[in-house]
Amino acid sequence: AGSKLREVFDKINNLLSGKPVQTEGQTVLVTQHPQGLEFVCYKLAEKFVRHGEGEVSFHHDSAFPIAVVLSGIWELHPRVGDIFLAHLHKKCPYSVPFYPARKEGTSMEEYQRMLGYEVHDSKVEEQDHFLKRMSGMIRLYAAIIQLRWPYGNKQGAHPHGLSYGWRWLAQMLNLEPLADVTAMLLLDFLEVCGNALMKQYGIQFWKTMFFIQKSYIPRIEAVTSSGQMGCLSRLKNFVQKCLQAEEIPLPKGILTPSFWRT
Repeated sequence: AGSKLREVFDKINNLLSGKPVQTEGQTVLVTQHPQGLEFVCYKLAEKFVRHGEGEVSFHHDSAFPIAVVLSGIWELHPRVGDIFLAHLHKKCPYSVPFYPARKEGTSMEEYQRMLGYEVHDSKVEEQDHFLKRMSGMIRLYAAIIQLRWPYGNKQGAHPHGLSYGWRWLAQMLNLEPLADVTAMLLLDFLEVCGNALMKQYGIQFWKTMFFIQKSYIPRIEAVTSSGQMGCLSRLKNFVQKCLQAEEIPLPKGILTPSFWRT
């Protein structure tokens, strides 16, 4: 509910603003310790990224309520946004976007960590689980760049708005595609903020969609084995439908004005 989200936002904002906040029967103040504020910014940013790789990866619609709170907090407390990006880029290098290359002397285990895989006791996580986590984080990022906290100051610019999404898409299409990963991330990104990018960039956006269909999808196909075609097929269908309809559908779960009256 919109009212519940406002409560969450106000509590986080009050804590970061140095006001006393009640939690688990205790009153907490960031001024109680010289590094209190820095610690809270760090842990809060880390938690937002965890929401992306956890909750959003399983429930795609949850990207929007989480993103709108973070967007508002980022506007008022830029430090949280900076640390959030640092956590996000470390956990999901594809959010830069960046495909780390294996340097000489780097162990396979260390390289897998650089690619975003979780490695415990030399055991690497399953590919499906890895892709799910990356998907959740990209979806959260794609939701953040298009959302503003509705009760904030609308005079200033979004602290990390759609121009960053446009740049992400352009940089992504300049990289050599990876099997599995590239098709999934492009589909996630376009499903979540394609509609917003279409409204903002118009004809330039449609030129990019045409480039994806004619030039980039064949390049993804060239590196994709027969057992990895699922996501690529979904991306192809999505791009084709959008080009035929000359419309990108609104993402599922987007927060409507009526949501804020609940």
